[in-house]
Amino acid sequence: MNGCKYKKSKMLPKYLNNAEKPMINIIFTPSINLVEMFKARKKIVFGLLFITLLTHRGMAQLCTGSLGDPVVKITFGAGAGAGPAIAAATTAYQYVNYQCPNDGSYTIANSTSGCFGGTWQSVLHDHTGDANGYFMLVNASFSPSDFYVDTVKGLCPNTTYEFAAWILNMLLPGACSPSPIMPNITFSIETTTGTVLQTYNSGDIPSATSPTWTQYGLYFTTTSSEQEVVLRMRNNAVGGCGNDLALDDITFRPCGPLVTASITGGTDVANVCSYDNTSFTFNGVTSTGYNSPSYQWQVSTDSGTTWNDISGATTTSYIRQPTSVAGVYQYRMNVADGSNIVISSCRVSSNFITIHVYPKPIPSASANNPLCEGQTIELTAATGITYAWTGPNFAQTITNGTDPSTLNILNATTAMNGKYYVTVTNAGSCINNDSVIVQVNPNPVAGIANDIDICKGNSTTLQANGGNQYLWSPSTGLSANNISDPLANPDTTTTYLVKVTNQFQCSDTASVRVNVLTTPVANAGSDKKIMEGQSVTLDGTSNTNDVTVSWIPATNIDDPSSLQPSVSPDNDITYTLQLTSTIGCGVATDDVFVRVFKKVTVPNAFSPNGDGINDVWNIKNLITYPESQVQVFNRYGQVVFEANGYAQPWDGKYNGSHLPGGTYYYVIDLKNNLPKLSGWVFIVY
Repeated sequence: MNGCKYKKSKMLPKYLNNAEKPMINIIFTPSINLVEMFKARKKIVFGLLFITLLTHRGMAQLCTGSLGDPVVKITFGAGAGAGPAIAAATTAYQYVNYQCPNDGSYTIANSTSGCFGGTWQSVLHDHTGDANGYFMLVNASFSPSDFYVDTVKGLCPNTTYEFAAWILNMLLPGACSPSPIMPNITFSIETTTGTVLQTYNSGDIPSATSPTWTQYGLYFTTTSSEQEVVLRMRNNAVGGCGNDLALDDITFRPCGPLVTASITGGTDVANVCSYDNTSFTFNGVTSTGYNSPSYQWQVSTDSGTTWNDISGATTTSYIRQPTSVAGVYQYRMNVADGSNIVISSCRVSSNFITIHVYPKPIPSASANNPLCEGQTIELTAATGITYAWTGPNFAQTITNGTDPSTLNILNATTAMNGKYYVTVTNAGSCINNDSVIVQVNPNPVAGIANDIDICKGNSTTLQANGGNQYLWSPSTGLSANNISDPLANPDTTTTYLVKVTNQFQCSDTASVRVNVLTTPVANAGSDKKIMEGQSVTLDGTSNTNDVTVSWIPATNIDDPSSLQPSVSPDNDITYTLQLTSTIGCGVATDDVFVRVFKKVTVPNAFSPNGDGINDVWNIKNLITYPESQVQVFNRYGQVVFEANGYAQPWDGKYNGSHLPGGTYYYVIDLKNNLPKLSGWVFIVY
């Protein structure tokens, strides 16, 4: 640094000096090193009033007064993938269309990550947070060089402008250790003929643990004839490991005196209802700095995207007349020196005054009419944040409810019938009223008979009352399910539910239980066979215990009231088991036959000599066994007599001739599953 000259400023207006006194300005020569000057600031702290203009935004020389709309705003656009090479500006760097440009190259990107072994920041969006917004990504050359040069046109003469840009050091902390190279940028504003109007050096831009955009810039004043300037951004650091940056949102904005605007009373925000006849007086105040300040009030209805001059509003005060059109209205006062007020690029602007005109709420009150007792009343209104409801013996307010808002009243009764009123208040404290009729209809009282007992197989009539529509469930065993008195014939005990509906379509339910009682079923068991003089147990059973038991006849039976009595009849007999229901479900009977086999007596001798005495082998009672088989053998095992059934007694003959007297052997099979009879018989003459 060869040195710098200090003198009282004649170029910079008073509004750039907080003390509103003649200020000390720095006139730079081409050899000036601003960083060295900053290092020497302790030695000249009382003389260097210029330092008071530096803000916390990167310690850049940014405007401390009010700014106008950007004359130039370079955002590099937005889109998917790499953006196109810069067209309006010039650069000594080579354009590439990929995320990680090499030394001496740049790209237009909306994100970058993983570059150079992860030593660069991963940047996921532009300075504004737009994931599709482009920024200029620069990998510095090995030699200091201009990486962005552009001509800015349309500036006003004798007007101070702020130039600013957002810059991010791409190098991560710890990378390129031990000697990382930090970006070091000189911003220069020059006339088109090369005269330097102002310069500013950023110093080394530090790295950060996460992507950190910082705004750098300076302010300068055009000459009386200059309407174009050249913007030059030069990277002073040498290339190598580091010295890589991202650039975004370059702006030129008029810089002027501090301009403030307020509503009479000191605020800059007001809410008003569209139906109010309220006017507002706006007041603007401008600090010194312009020789002949001129004023123009503007209004925006699209959140500051576009501004329109208000005709005739050219003083420091403006009276806003009432309007019934709801919306958000923003106002500001523009200031410029003299006739420059007609040129938008010469104006600076105040803060915004915001008038929020809220519409009159449209409650649109409604209810879920009609409804029945016990249901929930749903009262609905809209376009507010507070809803105050009143009705028959009822009052409740909902604050910060949803839009539309619903108020639920549980367990409605007919006493709640009537008109309900709502007062709706919106965010602007605008109110409106509405009402709605609520109709709660009575429920029917379902009547039904008591529980019923029926015997299985029988039917009964169910009887309900209290309405004009009926619906039974389940429908199993019913003659119909949509009448008041269906015939029920269920197989098993069943509980029937009936829904009774009245003329208002309100309903009640009731139930009845049909108990199906068991009808007795008698089973006397299988038929029995015994020998005369024996006894047998009958195997009677019943399907229910709700019976009395009796056997008919009660002859030769030990206990006629038992299901399994013991019987000993003398002759064949049929017994009848009779079950009588003790619960009124009838009588059931079943029969069992007991076969009594007579005792067979076999004589052991007879004399077939024709004298009329014992001439045949007369086996007593054998005739009662018609299926019996009789065989007689001689001592050699030869069958000498055989008969099936014994209708004709044996006369001692074999093949028509009398057998000789002697002993013969017999086997008698009665064919009754009893043991065979065997023995001997002696023929005597």
